[in-house]
Amino acid sequence: MVRKSTLISMAMAGLVAIAAPALAQQSPITPAQAPAEPAAIVLGTGGVEGSTAPESWFHQWGDTFVRNVSVATLTPVLPAAGKANGAAVIVAPGGGFRFLSMSNEGWEVAQALADRGVAAFVLKYRTRPTPADLGEFEQGVNAMFAGAGPRPPRAAFTPAAGRPGGELADPVKDATAAFALIRARASEWGVDPDRIGMVGFSAGAMTTMATTLSVPETRPAFIAPIYGALDAVDVPADAPPMFVVLAADDPLFANRGFGVVEAWQRAGRPVEFHLYQDGGHGFGLGNPGKTSLGWFDVFMRWMEVNGWLQVRT
Repeated sequence: MVRKSTLISMAMAGLVAIAAPALAQQSPITPAQAPAEPAAIVLGTGGVEGSTAPESWFHQWGDTFVRNVSVATLTPVLPAAGKANGAAVIVAPGGGFRFLSMSNEGWEVAQALADRGVAAFVLKYRTRPTPADLGEFEQGVNAMFAGAGPRPPRAAFTPAAGRPGGELADPVKDATAAFALIRARASEWGVDPDRIGMVGFSAGAMTTMATTLSVPETRPAFIAPIYGALDAVDVPADAPPMFVVLAADDPLFANRGFGVVEAWQRAGRPVEFHLYQDGGHGFGLGNPGKTSLGWFDVFMRWMEVNGWLQVRT
């Protein structure tokens, strides 16, 4: 079963689609206590225009989500002593820019990376406002879910979307601040400043791509958009190596082409693409019985072959 709600087309920024097998019935949304988050570092990137409701947490499909995020934070999840290899990854959860899947696409992924010696940093980026009342929020989600489905390819993404005034300006500003913070504290966290990459899921994949293309000074060593939209983009000559994952039965993005992969290839930039037979959308590290369950091990092998996991002195 697909576990989470997630992204949207940047061309239809106000919509969010909840992905489930064959767009099946939603799982109930229940309130959750806010976690302590003692390691979270406030990024100081500002608030959210028009946001009045407080940050709030909820459970769905057994996962933990947060919405109305108006203060961006970065939470380090570091390898055990003596295990770090110097590589680092910013992890950007999805959630249609209305909420974030913090457990399925944040904490769990970060811990899996740390277990492999990679310093991971969960980016809780700012989200768009939603109603304070959980019931009203759920009704709105269900209404949007009723109309969810695959959309045709859209025009190529333009870097302006991630710049001030663009539709992805807030998440991109938060991601940019995260890169700067990690580089500033690299020695403290055992990180090689030249080996910092970014992995994003759905809306987080969009944030990863927008950050890479809109703010070239972020200079990610590599990027991994996981089940995000694969529409074509203009690829810069120095674009980072890219690892892409999508399930063939993804109800949102599986039938609209692989433009971004083809664009990376035409530009002569390194790219690896895995189209899994099944997994749907929002599978995080993967669900039992689905071929996409093995994507994370493949990703780690890709990192190793490219030299990002080698301990350097």
